[in-house]
Amino acid sequence: MHPLVLFFGLITIAQAAQLTGREQVPIVSQDAEVNYDGSYRTSYETGNGIAAQEQGRLKNSGNKDAEAEEVQGSFQYTAPDGSPILLQYIADENGFQPSGSHLPVGPTPPPIPEAILRSLEWNAAHPEQDDSSGKF
Repeated sequence: MHPLVLFFGLITIAQAAQLTGREQVPIVSQDAEVNYDGSYRTSYETGNGIAAQEQGRLKNSGNKDAEAEEVQGSFQYTAPDGSPILLQYIADENGFQPSGSHLPVGPTPPPIPEAILRSLEWNAAHPEQDDSSGKF
């Protein structure tokens, strides 16, 4: 490559970094592995504390009715308010299932009313009297 083209290329990259107003963050570590069976692992960590890792595999390979991709991973970073964020996840035939202490938790369901609770307990104690014919 001609030295002048290389020089102008580097100047363009430096100017683009300045225009975005963002500092360039180095990659501290990076690893990737892809296997013949379709399984994989990947991870990286940046100089500003962002880290991520993920691995995946095909479950029930060869059984078209039961094949499912299973992915597990996590990532972490520091939120703008300074709090550490760690999100772990699984994605499989049951969908995406994230977990992390920073995620909102839904409201606690109300307690089962006493009369319904007694009815459920009575039904469990007397299964022989269950009318499963569907007639009332």
